[in-house]
Amino acid sequence: MAQVGIFVGTVYGNALMVAEEAEAILTKQGHQVKLFEEGTLEAWQYYRSHYALVITSTTGQGNLPDSIVPLFEAIREHVGYQPELRYGVIALGDSSYDHFCGGGRAFDALLQEQGATRIGERLEIDAIEQPEPEVVSGPWVQQWSTLLG
Repeated sequence: MAQVGIFVGTVYGNALMVAEEAEAILTKQGHQVKLFEEGTLEAWQYYRSHYALVITSTTGQGNLPDSIVPLFEAIREHVGYQPELRYGVIALGDSSYDHFCGGGRAFDALLQEQGATRIGERLEIDAIEQPEPEVVSGPWVQQWSTLLG
């Protein structure tokens, strides 16, 4: 089974809750999973040859939460081209803001620029429509798991 690093960016805890549920689903399906609430570049580098799942909320201005900004910046400044990376993104946001799911979209865009391969579609969860994000993320994670080598 696959090794998956889950990298979380959260402000109020919803993204962490989604990540913890994703960890449980992936583990139950036989994958080796490690969750990083404040991921480091060293941890990211390890999962470049495995799988990374980025689960992040978005601040009101469309930015990444403070807990994941250092990792994002380190990847942007120090990693460069990483075509071996296979990853997924779950973006949480609120469609009443102009930059809906901006954090997850920014992370996805960075990884695409660096030549990484996204597995499946990016999942965007709207807090207005879905106050319990795990209701949407659970089935997505189960499907995503089947796409892992």
